[in-house]
Amino acid sequence: MTLVLTDDQLMFRDAAKRFAAERAPVAQLRKLRDDLDPVGFSREVWKEMADMGWAGVLVPEEHGGVGFGFVGAGLIATEIGRNLSATPMLSSAVLAVTALLQGGTPAQKETLLPAIAGGDLVIAFATDECVRHTPYHISTLCTGKHKLNGRKLHVLDGHVADRLIVSARTSGDIGARDGITLFLVHPQASGVTITRSSMVDSRNSAVVELRDVVVEEADIIGTFDKGAIVLDAVLDAGRAILAAELLGVAEESFERTLNYLREREQFGVKIGTFQALQHRAAHLFCEIELVRSVVLRTLQALDAQEPTASSLVCLAKAKASDVARIATNEAVQMHGGIGMTDEFDIGFFMKRARAAAETFGDQYYHTDRFAQLSGY
Repeated sequence: MTLVLTDDQLMFRDAAKRFAAERAPVAQLRKLRDDLDPVGFSREVWKEMADMGWAGVLVPEEHGGVGFGFVGAGLIATEIGRNLSATPMLSSAVLAVTALLQGGTPAQKETLLPAIAGGDLVIAFATDECVRHTPYHISTLCTGKHKLNGRKLHVLDGHVADRLIVSARTSGDIGARDGITLFLVHPQASGVTITRSSMVDSRNSAVVELRDVVVEEADIIGTFDKGAIVLDAVLDAGRAILAAELLGVAEESFERTLNYLREREQFGVKIGTFQALQHRAAHLFCEIELVRSVVLRTLQALDAQEPTASSLVCLAKAKASDVARIATNEAVQMHGGIGMTDEFDIGFFMKRARAAAETFGDQYYHTDRFAQLSGY
C-alpha cells in the first residue's frame, strides 16, 4: 500500500491545518486553563469543527457524517497535536463512534450518530479502572436486572458527556476477556456520580461512580458477554488516533526548536551552527519521519480492516509515544532556561506528550502487546 495521501486527503489536511491554527491554537488551551473553564473546550469552536466534518469524520454519510475514515481522522488529530487544540474529538468522534459502528443497534446508530456528527452530542467512553491501562481488568459488575455497580477512572470528557458508554463484567473473573458487556448510560441517571479531574496537560477527564444504575436491554452495545470484541476495536481506534496526535506534537516541537536554533546567538554565532545540536536535530528528524510512515500505514490498515491492524496500532502507539517524549525533551533542553517557564508554550507540548503516551497504554504496554500478537 502506497504511503502517500490522495488529493482529497491533502485538501482535507490543509483545511484542518488552517482551521486549527486560527480557531484552536495553543493560546486557546492556555486561556481555558487560566480561566478554569468548567467545560475544558469551546463548544462554539467544536460546533464549527463539526460543520467542517471533524465530528463526523468516521460517521458514514447515511448517518450525517463525511465517512472519511481513519486516515481522515488521523490528519485532523495530527493538526490537533500541532496546536494542542482542546476538543472532544478523541472521546466522542473516535471512541464513541467506533463503538456504535462496531456494535450499535440500528436504532442506536440512527439516533446517536447524526447528533455526534452535528456536534450536538458528546459521548464519553468509560472503561479503565486502574491507574495504568489494563483493558480487561473490569470489576464494575452488572447484576440482577441489569444494575451497574463500579468505578471508572480517566473518563475523557466524562464531566460534560451527554451519554456514557460503560464496560461492565456480566460474567467471568476480573481480567478475563470474556464476560464483558458495553452499556449506554445516561449521566443524569439515578446512581451516577461524576467528578471532574483536571490532568497535567490541562485537559479534563472524570471519575465515574455507578451505584445500582439501572440499564435496559436496549442499552447494550454489541453482544452480551462478548463486548471485548467491540472494546478492542474502540481501543485500537483511540490508540491509532492518539499516535497521530503525538506525531503532531513531535512535529510542532521540532519545528519550534529548529526556528529557535536559527535565531538564538551564543558566543557571537547562531547556536544552530553547533555540530552537536545539528546531530541531535538530524536524529530527531529521522525519528519523526519513521513515526509519520507507521502512523499513516496503521490508519490505512484500520480503514482496510486488515488482520495485522492491531499489531500496527501497537507499533504506531509505542513509536509515537517514544518519539514525542524525545522531541519535547529536546525542545525544552535546546530552548534552555526559557523552555522551563510556563510563559513559554513548549512546556504545554511536553505535558501533552506525557499524558497522551499514557492514555490507552504506554510504549511498554504496546511493545509487550505487539510481542503477544506476534506469538511470543
